[in-house]
Amino acid sequence: MSIDPRRLLGLAFASADLLVEIRDGKIDMALGAAQRIVGQGEAALTGKVWRDLFWAADQNLMDALLSCADDGARRGPVVVRLAGPVERHVSVMMRALPENEGRISCALTSSQAPIPAVGPEGLHPRNSFEDIAKGLFEAARVTGLELELAMIEFAGLGDRRGALPSAEAEMLDSQVAGAVRAESHGGAAATRLSSDRFAILRAKDDNTEALTRRLSHMLALETTAHVVSLEVGTASARAMRALRYAMDDFLREGLKDAPPMNLSEAMNRSVKRTLARAGALGVAVTQRRFNLAFQPVVNLATGLAHHHEALVRFEDGVSPFALIRMAEEFDLIEELDHAIVEQAVKRLVQDRSGELKLAVNVSGRTIVNESFVDNVSRILARFDQAKGRLIFEITESAAVDDLPRANRHIQALRSLGSLVCLDDFGAGAASFAYLQELDLDIVKIDGRYVRELAGNGRDGVMVRRLVEMCRDLKIRTVAEMVETVEVEDVVRAAGVDFAQGWLFGRPADQPQPALKPASPVKPAARRAGASESWG
Repeated sequence: MSIDPRRLLGLAFASADLLVEIRDGKIDMALGAAQRIVGQGEAALTGKVWRDLFWAADQNLMDALLSCADDGARRGPVVVRLAGPVERHVSVMMRALPENEGRISCALTSSQAPIPAVGPEGLHPRNSFEDIAKGLFEAARVTGLELELAMIEFAGLGDRRGALPSAEAEMLDSQVAGAVRAESHGGAAATRLSSDRFAILRAKDDNTEALTRRLSHMLALETTAHVVSLEVGTASARAMRALRYAMDDFLREGLKDAPPMNLSEAMNRSVKRTLARAGALGVAVTQRRFNLAFQPVVNLATGLAHHHEALVRFEDGVSPFALIRMAEEFDLIEELDHAIVEQAVKRLVQDRSGELKLAVNVSGRTIVNESFVDNVSRILARFDQAKGRLIFEITESAAVDDLPRANRHIQALRSLGSLVCLDDFGAGAASFAYLQELDLDIVKIDGRYVRELAGNGRDGVMVRRLVEMCRDLKIRTVAEMVETVEVEDVVRAAGVDFAQGWLFGRPADQPQPALKPASPVKPAARRAGASESWG
């Protein structure tokens, strides 16, 4: 049966605005709303290099799609930006049909920009990748879309990159990003986890071997992959927790074991490994199998250690960041916070001078629980000599989900003679909301705004404005990660009250004096009602 070509075109244009045929990397034919979609007519497009239609960050993605389109499978859709000063995006789908003399058929449709935007390599940073994953999980739950997480490892990629000049290393980064994105959902659900390891979300596909074969072909690197299924109907919050743990485990272990069958299994396996490394975190907390390390926080007005931050260290001696995050995910964090307060108070009682002051971290999840304030009240009632010598730093590693309740508990802690600090200000999206809703004594400025201050005028402006705002609110400020004299000079000039970092001393088993006395400056105005024991 013969079919009128106009009917075939009608069917094609029902799902696309512009149809393009590519041969040997150039546009062989264009039909449709070319002027509206790409800003050029059909005749002008013919003969042009295909990749040149697109924004530089997306060209390697298009190269990757083209290089594997000859397998007969449909590739895409992916959302990419067109070249030119005006920001325009299109959705592209392509396929190499059999017996078509090597031509690749493409369908282009106008599209919105991906949200959140990709980074300079075309890959998402870890946090925005998780945002995209959350949206896709919701879509999967509502529409029945079947997704899977693919964890990809390129053997020797980091070594190859390290041996290249910087310009060639950047080209390799772009090629790898394009290849990985080409395998992800919409070309926009991919992230780099380390120099050799990546994670993508993609539509469910039983053929993992085809994935590794395509990537190996595109990059000439030995490629291995684990694919983890996302169960349809899984709650988004639980799926996100499983995704994070699967990626964290992959980042640590690589592709050593047999792949988990689904995200629940991935999470269970990862949690089991993490608990094993911690010596069973719950047992370690219950039995107080951890130590405190003490880092001085210097008063820039006197150059002396004003107080010390008490940092938890588990038996293996490594940084506890991953363990603390796990404790927050699995509702162990409040018990850990209780235990750290108890240990800090015991250390204060041992100090016969009565001059030692300690700051302890409190999770955003803990501060909303009334039992924490009750526990602190009982401890201070037993050990009266610790009153006025304890400060609580509210961390943003877990969001505070009830600010009015948190503020009531903060005021209860202040009424016990303690100061309360908002830790890592600027690290989370909610920092300013916290500052607006919570009555605080101190704000600690996130180290990423401080560490490079000497060479970054923009960060310097941000820190000065933050200090001015805090001074207006009668809130004192701490700059963390002060590691050089130059950065110390900048934070001093900005009016910061306290400084913490390796310049003044690293965490130690016992509280130590500051290593480097600072030059005295005029003290900043004290917050009304602040405890005098804090200077």
